Amino acid sequence: MRKKLYKVHRTLSVIIAIPVLLWALSGFMHPLMTNIRPEVVTQTLPQLAIDPAHIQTDLATALQKNRIDSISSFRLVHIDTTWFYQVVVPQKREPVYLSTVNGKELTAGNWLYAQHLARQFLEGPLSPGSSEAPPPAAPDAAASHDCCDAATSCVLNGSRGARVADASMITAFDKEYKSINRLLPVYKVSFERPDGIRIYVETTQDRFAFAMDNKRAAFDTVFRLLHNWDWLDVLGNGRLVVLFLLTGTAFLTSVMGVYLFFATKSKMANGNGLVKARYWHRYTAIVAALFTLMWTFSGAWHALSKFREDTRGLHFEGKRFAATNLHWPFDSLQQTVKAPITNISIVRMDTDTYWQIYTKNAGIQYVHTADGSLLREGDAKYAVFLAGQFSGHPERAIRAVTPVTQFTNEYNFRDKLLPVWRVAYDRRQHERYYVETRSGSLSVRIDDWDFMEGYSFALFHKHHFMEWGGKMLRDFSTMLWALTQVVMVIVGLVLYMKWRSR
Repeated sequence: MRKKLYKVHRTLSVIIAIPVLLWALSGFMHPLMTNIRPEVVTQTLPQLAIDPAHIQTDLATALQKNRIDSISSFRLVHIDTTWFYQVVVPQKREPVYLSTVNGKELTAGNWLYAQHLARQFLEGPLSPGSSEAPPPAAPDAAASHDCCDAATSCVLNGSRGARVADASMITAFDKEYKSINRLLPVYKVSFERPDGIRIYVETTQDRFAFAMDNKRAAFDTVFRLLHNWDWLDVLGNGRLVVLFLLTGTAFLTSVMGVYLFFATKSKMANGNGLVKARYWHRYTAIVAALFTLMWTFSGAWHALSKFREDTRGLHFEGKRFAATNLHWPFDSLQQTVKAPITNISIVRMDTDTYWQIYTKNAGIQYVHTADGSLLREGDAKYAVFLAGQFSGHPERAIRAVTPVTQFTNEYNFRDKLLPVWRVAYDRRQHERYYVETRSGSLSVRIDDWDFMEGYSFALFHKHHFMEWGGKMLRDFSTMLWALTQVVMVIVGLVLYMKWRSR
């Protein structure tokens, strides 16, 4: 029985030797890759309090001037000292930008604003650390110059930093901007620099999405080929089948190897090269066995989990608001929320409509558009409403509603969005819906099975059991044990070649 098991172990070891070697080499390289990130000054931008002097034309009037009868959402943005309504219009590919001074549309507004955002992430805001709004324009400023021309000139003719080489909208994930980045659509803004840096930004939320330069791109390409096996993408889900079968086979082979180690005894080499090679393979393999089992088990489970389609991007609150209902009284809203306002949007919960007001010191507040009343705990209530829309569960099925402001074992950096609300239900394996109220979208849906898979991948595959020692120690552990896999495979191949030659 043991002899047959040994033959099976040897055959399977030869089959999975090269795949394991490729995974181990790329796994050794991964911590290096994560530490060679393109340098950006910031990934968040300061929120400026809105001075009502900038709002000389209300939104309803601006929409009417541009013959827009309904919108999906709006908010306020600025390019240098010029402010605009950023308006998402149904059936339009990109948001439009309307001046808050005279309602004029900014030509190629989203293209310009993407470049403005990318430059601030790369080189820092125009007024680093400033908490004050740009100074209001003089009363006759609209007559002396065109605000849209001023914003365009600011972006295209700015004197600081590298020039923009290209800016294009990305609506689907690709080899460079992969699905792990989550956010779509985004703008890719490339700069004329020796490192060829590219900054990806989400214009509708002023969000930094991703940065790539030539050095990291080279590492990333090698990792994709050796670890993710992107060259099998032509097979579609067949790539996942191959990965699952190979990692599963590697796990089974490791289990056999551990059994054979404890079920058999080592022989003295006595100058026999084959026995000596077998001795070295025996002990290097048992040292590496625990981590081989961890990596292959979590890798196989992770590949299996990928068969379920990720549909989170299809869950968002679709809505439409008539332009005639968008006269918003800034002064009265300011008095209601009693805090400096940094932005304003609009949301609907059932049949009620609310101004969604972002403030400096009081978070997000909700004011009823009809009677001006303040909705207490409005952000939590909106999160519950969104989760109900996405899940179909009644409110009575909710177990807990919790704000999430930092990543956890369950909601980790792969989910990207912060802050979000966690709405937990007592249905379908304790479903948890993480929703982002500022975009009205689903970040991720997790149940008990998803949590166990994600936890095993983080713990066993990415060495998060070393989290107590910080990133440096975790990276060292990953590289050390990846190296043991390389040694184990090489020694095993030497043993196999000696056996074949005999």
